[in-house]
Amino acid sequence: MPAHYAAGMTDNALHRMISQQPGVLDRIAALDLAGPAATLTAARRVILAGTGTSQHAAELGALLLGQAGLDARWFPAASWARWGPGPQPGDAVIVITHTGETAYAIRARAAALAAGVPVLSITGTGVDWPDAIHTVPKEEAETYTVSYTAALAVLARLANLAGSADGSPGALRLAAAQISAMLAEPGVDAVPVPARSLAIVGPGPWGITAREGALKLREGARMLAEGYDSELFLHGSAVPLTAADGVLLLEPAADPDGLTAAVGAAAAAEGIPVAALGGPDGGLSPVLAQLPMTVRLQLLAGRFAALRGQDPDTVITGHWADPELWQLGSR
Repeated sequence: MPAHYAAGMTDNALHRMISQQPGVLDRIAALDLAGPAATLTAARRVILAGTGTSQHAAELGALLLGQAGLDARWFPAASWARWGPGPQPGDAVIVITHTGETAYAIRARAAALAAGVPVLSITGTGVDWPDAIHTVPKEEAETYTVSYTAALAVLARLANLAGSADGSPGALRLAAAQISAMLAEPGVDAVPVPARSLAIVGPGPWGITAREGALKLREGARMLAEGYDSELFLHGSAVPLTAADGVLLLEPAADPDGLTAAVGAAAAAEGIPVAALGGPDGGLSPVLAQLPMTVRLQLLAGRFAALRGQDPDTVITGHWADPELWQLGSR
């Protein structure tokens, strides 16, 4: 673990998981996924389903597969399994679940198998499914990090093999190198801990990463945080914010319309503290740039957890941890 990273952070499972990500991306860059990619290119439509962090992977995965010319659509696993039209002839279904235990992901996979459509499951190494593309062992911390970036890396490789210019092995290795540099210099010290809540705001794919980053802050640091696309933030979501809150802009320079910077300026004019995070300069597409940005937000969650005296490794406690609650929807 790089010295600066270790010196500024508590030695816990979350940070051990974060530090694994460069090596995992390098490994996934070398995977042979030609067979699964051919399954996707043969499909009329590709459905991606996941819950929570896995839903964010599905959203970015749909963007990646769309760049390959595929009709790729993402759904929250519960919405697809319970309220959607279900798998249709010609579909291929990608189920994203790190543990293989997520209730509605299990249901979505079972429905696809029953309908006889091809299924790919992006999941952890301990999940014994014949359709599985395995990523990493089960995470040691309940604030999931490496399993998310590993799933994104698999989706990027599938997209590249399906015809996208994005997601090449070289691009993933570049992302891994940028993350390694980020572990040495996280670049998050200038983001203050707000008194009440933090709104993370970004354009396009950074808006998806804003929601993933907010989830890490809620889990790891046990603080109020929300993630927004810049346009959604403008349309009413910013209304209740005060000087007790904070706004964190993601890569405002990537917004072709300048909206992200403009809402940040409006927030500052209202007396709300505003900070910004950027990624390394150049080399990655907007979608793959979410890999290092995601890691930067994971590091921020770890920093805030330490400052707030929270345990980022044990997240789901009390009545929220009732096993029956987590099994609802699996059948």
